[in-house]
Amino acid sequence: MAAAVERVVGEAPAGYTALAVKFEARQRSPHCLLVKEHQVREGAGTAHPPHRTLFILNVPPYCTPASLSRLFSRCGHVQSVDMCDKPGPREKKEKLKSKFFNCKTVTGFQVAYVVFKKPAGVQAAKALSQEGPLLISTESHPVKTGISKWIASYAASIVDQEELKAEVDAYMQDYDKKIEEEEAKAAKEEGVPDEEGWVKVTRRGRKPGLPRTEAASLRLLEKEKQKRARKELLNFYAWQHRETKREHIAQLRKKFEEDKQRIALMRAQRKFRPY
Repeated sequence: MAAAVERVVGEAPAGYTALAVKFEARQRSPHCLLVKEHQVREGAGTAHPPHRTLFILNVPPYCTPASLSRLFSRCGHVQSVDMCDKPGPREKKEKLKSKFFNCKTVTGFQVAYVVFKKPAGVQAAKALSQEGPLLISTESHPVKTGISKWIASYAASIVDQEELKAEVDAYMQDYDKKIEEEEAKAAKEEGVPDEEGWVKVTRRGRKPGLPRTEAASLRLLEKEKQKRARKELLNFYAWQHRETKREHIAQLRKKFEEDKQRIALMRAQRKFRPY
């Protein structure tokens, strides 16, 4: 077992430390996690602060944020665990991710960012390479697989209507507040010249009318809907197109004959008659 761990550690690329892990105790061959201290530019506002973030490559699909948090909790207090399909800069998360919308399922091997409360946790995590293989699933903290995992996934996919309504209402309140702030800012800046003396011109004009009421908006939408329905019914069938074209051609021919008669009459009236 020690020889296997040494072989895995020896295969680590430059700058990384190899940590041997197993899904469970009866697994024969260990898996290799490649870890190093995550480094970013000073002052860069990211969700992964420098000196306190452990960057992990080659994370297997059965590893969950909870299992990684438990695995590295012996090294210090784990503040957060962020898993994604590929490495890249991420801005600070102002709010939690939505549970119902924009839920991207990541499959296959992933990368992880483990943020510790203190910088000493990163160094302690890298020192775990000297120990034996770490277990992802234990008796006290088992990782669900097979049918139990499918059942848990199905139960999590059922949407709670009250929770969904609360999230949508909170989002709409934030959106309305944002729109009100933008309108107030635009109204405050309207007609005020900037540093170079330019005045921003908007469509509202000098004397903007009253805002459209909800009833007026509904009437306008109903008129547009009726107009669209009449247009769709008018040209719904192919024979309607043919009949419309035939009538148009007949009207053009009739008008052409009337114009010919009118021109002939005008020529006859202009004929010179000396006697």
